Amino acid sequence: MTEPSQLSHFDEAGQARMVDVSAKPPTPRTASASAFVELSATVLAALPQNPKGNPLQVARIAGIQAAKRTAELIPMCHPLSLTHVDVQAEIAEGGVRIAAAAATTAPTGVEMEALTAAAVAALTIYDMTKALDKGIVIREIRLESKAGGKSGDFRRGGLSG
Repeated sequence: MTEPSQLSHFDEAGQARMVDVSAKPPTPRTASASAFVELSATVLAALPQNPKGNPLQVARIAGIQAAKRTAELIPMCHPLSLTHVDVQAEIAEGGVRIAAAAATTAPTGVEMEALTAAAVAALTIYDMTKALDKGIVIREIRLESKAGGKSGDFRRGGLSG
């Protein structure tokens, strides 16, 4: 297990802190994340008739908004000027698969923005379908890839770069 002093968001005394990235040059950074919303066959069949609107489209917009507000939600995240955010929500076997991607040119990465987009898009699917089923499960919120920065590239299944 990593000791708190080895984690970038802790100082030598173990206190939480925002990392100082002022000496790091801005470089292109990208990240992608995913989530899965497990839905019953009844809920999946009802998706097109949702009186609140198309849950997949509303989830996409919610995910994009969330990525742009990540620094307001996660205390130690740096506010970033995002150059691109994309969120896709598609019906899959047993539910809805969410894929989110974020990009910037900055001194720090966009992993949290991609993860926040995926998580909020999944929560939006839940919100828009909860009247039909309280047993909905959100699972597998995870980083799929990241590129750029000192720590190198990451792709689920192993490091590259």
